[in-house]
Amino acid sequence: MDSSAVIEALAPLARGASLEAAPSIDMPAIYVAPGDLVAVCAALRNTLGFDLLAEITAVDYLPREPRYDVVYHLVSIANRQRLRLKVRVAAGGTIPTVQGLWPSAGWPEREVWDLFGIVFEGHPDLRRILMPDDWEGHPLRKDYPVQIRKTTATYEPLEVTEQEFRANLERDRVSRVRQ
Repeated sequence: MDSSAVIEALAPLARGASLEAAPSIDMPAIYVAPGDLVAVCAALRNTLGFDLLAEITAVDYLPREPRYDVVYHLVSIANRQRLRLKVRVAAGGTIPTVQGLWPSAGWPEREVWDLFGIVFEGHPDLRRILMPDDWEGHPLRKDYPVQIRKTTATYEPLEVTEQEFRANLERDRVSRVRQ
């Protein structure tokens, strides 16, 4: 099943939903409007058999507008098919939660919010999951200020003389005998 076949199967199930084929080389991929996300996901799960939500992630395309793509990877175990569902989200925009359809969406949605700042409307527990509670900002955004200055650690071989080496061996042997 390719992207056009998925769109063709979804059209009568999610009437009026904005669906668009997305470029992909490994699995069918479609774009869905944020307002149509829950209806499309319900049709995918209930009718087309995509019963497993494998992953939710996001991509920051700064300076493009809409800035983000939220990406859902769905699996139909019975049909042995995968589908990539993408939703374009503007900076400061929101997207509805799909936790009502797939309860496992709770943690990945929290992760996307924590790292990108994308708000999932209706999520019952949207709080930090990876970063400390007092962390400021969202570190996977392309405009996140990276200001860490650290010298590169390089390998320096341990150099000891033969006498130091023998003394270390003797000290180790004596300490083992005492135990």
